[in-house]
Amino acid sequence: MQFAGTADYIADKDLMIAVNAAIALERPLLVKGEPGTGKTELARQVASALGLEMIEWNIKSTTRAQQGLYEYDAVSRLRDSQLGDPRVNDVKNYIRRGKLWQAFEAGRKVVLLIDEIDKADIEFPNDLLQELDRMEFHVYETGETVRAEIRPIVIITSNNEKELPDAFLRRCFFHYIRFPDADTLAKIVDVHYPGIKRQLVASALARFYEIRETPGLKKRPSTSEALDWIRLLVADDVDPADLRTDPKNALPKLHGALLKNEQDVHLFERLAFMARRER
Repeated sequence: MQFAGTADYIADKDLMIAVNAAIALERPLLVKGEPGTGKTELARQVASALGLEMIEWNIKSTTRAQQGLYEYDAVSRLRDSQLGDPRVNDVKNYIRRGKLWQAFEAGRKVVLLIDEIDKADIEFPNDLLQELDRMEFHVYETGETVRAEIRPIVIITSNNEKELPDAFLRRCFFHYIRFPDADTLAKIVDVHYPGIKRQLVASALARFYEIRETPGLKKRPSTSEALDWIRLLVADDVDPADLRTDPKNALPKLHGALLKNEQDVHLFERLAFMARRER
């Protein structure tokens, strides 16, 4: 079972090695990188390439590790007991299976995506240490042990918003997705917009990387934002010559697709003002 990329996802050699190493070791693959570099999409493409079902667990700031295993709905059981519902005699009727339970009992190899684990509380990764390591957990209400007969491929993503515990990191195979260079990003654009004018792509990417490297930028635009911007340039039939850097108008065309806060917009407006004054 080897991942070699797909026609819809440009994966470099190091990323493919990381995916296949995690599969061989049967350890979770922890993928970090800037937002918009394709971490979540990687799990979908691995599942697609290997012909596997994907189970996705999207983590929020309020998510608890227990929710990934199961939840016991004691309130519903109490209500049903007051109403004389016979279902209360079987506690299993009030156990809600989480994403890990679904992956462990799938009966076949699946891809389990734990997306943006760094959004949760700092203790969240530690609370899943044993479950991800042993691929089993105990259900206290029923006394049963849920065990994965076929270990899922676990892909965990992080935007690096907070540090993850060392004990958790030791149990993972780690890969950092670097921001793509111009050649790789051009290939990504070609996958999404086949047949696009080469001259427009070259001019747009040159301008895009100039924007990314602007000193003082609070949020650098990501791959997904580059794709949105180029899509707008195509829709508006923008002349590639109009994308060349003009010191008197440093704010890029259709900048709302690239600059996502007022601080960065003001930065480019100040650069343009200073360039006009110097002239």
